[in-house]
Amino acid sequence: MRHTLSVTVENEPGVLSRVVGLFSGRGFNIESLNVAPTLEEGVSHMTISTIGEEQIIEQIVKQLRKLVTVIKVVDLTEHKSVEREMAILKVNAEDAKRAEILRIVDIFRCKVVDVSVDELSIEITGDNGKIEAIINLLSRFGIKEIARTGSVAMKRALQI
Repeated sequence: MRHTLSVTVENEPGVLSRVVGLFSGRGFNIESLNVAPTLEEGVSHMTISTIGEEQIIEQIVKQLRKLVTVIKVVDLTEHKSVEREMAILKVNAEDAKRAEILRIVDIFRCKVVDVSVDELSIEITGDNGKIEAIINLLSRFGIKEIARTGSVAMKRALQI
């Protein structure tokens, strides 16, 4: 099962390598990883997506909490959360198929961020399912290149 971990860490050299080392040292795979500073000086927020059984995820969370530079770990899979990812897709867009591609872009509320004679670069933001859905739809036109950010997530304020 896919899990998204929200990890608050001290923003200092070597923190990222310790977290990544924890995963690799125990044979856990990171599906995606994002890190950025928070509003609090000297503190960063990591969003880590990984796949594993409940027992393995529990082990990862416990090991992360033992790291000195980790302030807080929350498995967002257990909470209501907001999760988004951004991707840029470069798609073949010959004249005959361009209108159909633009209709799909409109339906998914994407943006065309670059245009050339025979291709479009499309920016999409959404959850993992939305990104996968548009990739599947546009793959029949020929996707030349994909750049994805991976998940960025946070716990919702209101937990009912």
